[in-house]
Amino acid sequence: MPDGSSTSHLYRPKLVTTLTEGYGLSAFRHDVTAGLTVAVVALPLSMAIAVASGVTPERGLFTAIVGGFLVSALGGSRYQIGGPAGAFIVLVSATAAQFGIEGLALTVLLSGLMLTLIGASGLGSLIRYIPHPVTVGFTCGIATTIFASQLRDLGGLTLAGKEPGPFLPKLAALGHALPTLSWPALAVGVGSAALIFMLRAWRPAWPAMLIAIVLASLAAWLLHLPIETIGSKFGEIPRGLPAPQMPDISTSLLLQILPAAFSFTLLGGVESLLSAKVADSMTGRKHRSNMELVAQGIANIASALFGGISVTGTIARTATNIRAGARSPLSGMLHAVFLLAFMVVAAPLARYIPLSALAGVLVVVCWYMAEKEEFVHLVKDWRTAVVLVPTFALTVFEDLTFGIVAGCLLAFLFAKMGNPQKPEGD
Repeated sequence: MPDGSSTSHLYRPKLVTTLTEGYGLSAFRHDVTAGLTVAVVALPLSMAIAVASGVTPERGLFTAIVGGFLVSALGGSRYQIGGPAGAFIVLVSATAAQFGIEGLALTVLLSGLMLTLIGASGLGSLIRYIPHPVTVGFTCGIATTIFASQLRDLGGLTLAGKEPGPFLPKLAALGHALPTLSWPALAVGVGSAALIFMLRAWRPAWPAMLIAIVLASLAAWLLHLPIETIGSKFGEIPRGLPAPQMPDISTSLLLQILPAAFSFTLLGGVESLLSAKVADSMTGRKHRSNMELVAQGIANIASALFGGISVTGTIARTATNIRAGARSPLSGMLHAVFLLAFMVVAAPLARYIPLSALAGVLVVVCWYMAEKEEFVHLVKDWRTAVVLVPTFALTVFEDLTFGIVAGCLLAFLFAKMGNPQKPEGD
């Protein structure tokens, strides 16, 4: 079977290619198994990312169901799994806090249009040339920022006012709130994270995150622990998708959200193509970058209409899909169908999930997201360190877009001075 290199330029979903090449019952069985496996992983993760992003947990599920289905159905990768991603937590949280849910929906919609236009214009391949130290720097920066954002729920802290967004003021506010530490919440959160790490080392094929969430919920319920849960904070999760609805649009709001939409687009493009590249390296195949961005754009538009948040290709879930034996994009579509089934059947049970357990899940996500070994390797060479360290610092202390743009400019300047950085190409 060809690896897809000769057709990587085409605007044709991989689903169409797969079906025209021939698709049998054996492949379908593999896709059903892979889809179910990924859905089990995505279920707690989607809710955790939504809660950490400052929105209700069902919005994470809406995103995984609607966005995940379209990314697989229309995308340029056979194995890509789309959904809410930890990398977007900071952006989504800041946008929702500043502009509200309507403003967030419009931002996601606008970024979807931008991604679609970038892919349709053939510019998607340029995103692959963001220098490697920049991608490592902003990925580690995002992981650090997300970890800081989970400390409040992890320890059940009670803040005097609203939690600050910037990194240093956030840490200062959390430090002042330490006397309100809830030991039961901390035990559940740290215990959940420890259990996930243990299961991944001992039984990597088991759905560690789901097991940790279920056991944490049972412990909180049976022991009547005085900790905050999804039910106590958000109420019941709906048992299905809402009707699609267009967000309110005004010229003034569009102008205000434009910088945020640009950040969503930049991160979405980078994250999606990096995930597709990881899938290529695991399978020996070649994704269609521009088709992938078009699909990501359409998925974000649809997610916004159904009340979801930003959609992107997710590296961990994509890798899980491949390891579970996926054969085609149908596995990703089935993962969305299974998630919808879980939502319809088990939505009432979600109210018992402790928020500290969800924070523990995201602590694990941060640990695996941060490219620790690569960071140490790159920082040892001053030529890469002068790009890596500022990108990391600006991502943490300023914002993601500023960090990426500054890192790319530094890499460009050093390339001009005779010290070229290795591009992140295929």
